[in-house]
Order: sequence, then C-alpha cells, then structure tokens
Amino acid sequence: MPDPAPALISLRNVALSYRRQKSMFSHEKTRIWALEDVSFEVREGEKLGLIGRNGCGKSTLMRILANIFAPDRGAVTYARPLHVQLLSLGVGFEGSLSGRENAVLNGLLLGKSRRHIVSRLEKIREFSELGEFFDLPVSTYSTGMNLRLGFSVAMETEPEVVLIDEIFGVGDAGFAQKSKQALREKFSSKGTVVLVSHQANFVREFCDRVVWIEKGRTVMEGSTAEVMDAYTETVRRESGLGAVS
Repeated sequence: MPDPAPALISLRNVALSYRRQKSMFSHEKTRIWALEDVSFEVREGEKLGLIGRNGCGKSTLMRILANIFAPDRGAVTYARPLHVQLLSLGVGFEGSLSGRENAVLNGLLLGKSRRHIVSRLEKIREFSELGEFFDLPVSTYSTGMNLRLGFSVAMETEPEVVLIDEIFGVGDAGFAQKSKQALREKFSSKGTVVLVSHQANFVREFCDRVVWIEKGRTVMEGSTAEVMDAYTETVRRESGLGAVS
C-alpha cells in the first residue's frame, strides 16, 4: 500500500467554545463548547468528508480550517501558507460590490493575478447562470445566487483547498447536479477538497476518506465505506428508522 499523501492541515485536540451573553433571566455568561476534542489531518490532493449529525460542530470546524476561527485549546498546523476557499451559507461576499467585482476581489485574495481572474470572468458568469445579476450588487442576491457565485469562482480560481459546507441542498436541483459534476471533473485527480454533506450517496461517491464528528469530538476516521457504514448503522439504530440516505 502506498504511503499516504503529506498533511496540508493538521488538527490536534482542537476545542472551541462560544460565550452566551447574559439574559434577563441570568446575570452570568455561559460557555457552550462547539468542539471539545477533534484531531485529524487534511492530506494533499485528497477528498475528505466530514460527517455527523446537526449541531456536532462541522461548520465550526470548517471555519477553523479556513483560519476564520482560532481554537481555544489544541493546535492547528499548516504545512505551508495555503489559499483556502470556504463555500458556506454563513460566508458571503461584499454586498455593495457586483458579482463581477466580487469575483475579481476573491481571485486576488486567492493569490491570482488580476489578468488571470479577468480572463475567466465570462466563464464564471456563464457557469453561475446569474445573467444580468452578475453586474448587480451582491446585496440583491438570494442565498442560492450567492452560493452559485462562490462555487463558480472556486471552479475558475482553483484554490489549493476548497471547503464545501452543505451547499448542494440550496437552490434548484439542476444547478446542484451541475455543480457536483463540475466538482467531480475539476478535482478528480488534483486539488484538495473538504466536504460537509448530509447526502450520504455523494459522500460515498466523491470522498476518499471520511471523519465522523459527534458532540464536538472525533468518533472515527478512515476509508469512506468503513466510516459511512458505521455512521449509518449508528443513526439507524439510535433513531429506530430504516436506512439513512
């Protein structure tokens, strides 16, 4: 068996808490631990799935990987300076700028030259299917339109690491399928992708490896089939339902 690819990002015993403000019923600030003990690596060129039930800390983890949040405990190590793009419902663009202007700005932030990103603007506009909205302020966009723009920019700027946080359930089904196919083609042999999705079939098809997070802790990591089978069986058994899709 070949040696695993080198780690681009390593998380060791990572924990992060949010502070709940005082309320009319309490004069004390309380801490809520979104993550308590998470350890895993993101390896170069791999397609890594992050799974777990709602509220387990997946979105918080994605923001740590994108260097938006810093952990309260533990360590996050980057092998080198990385250009990382997070596609998430909670992360948008500059509302006063148009889609075109945001695409250029995003490309510059990812280390691309202005000439490079300008040369790809027409492809971004076409793939996003935004039409005349491409030249209107992003503040006029719906959530689905915002994610269309973000995904389209990522496809043309090719960041070293793409973090995709449950975006395929937003917007129309046709664009979701188009995006999945583009992701398969664009990152089939290169590029590093970390994917959060409740769509088990897509995780099984797309990901090389999976990390299972539960209640802010790493439960299991390994091959996609092994981890997905264990997770699916646990959810089925604890919920008393049939097979999990």
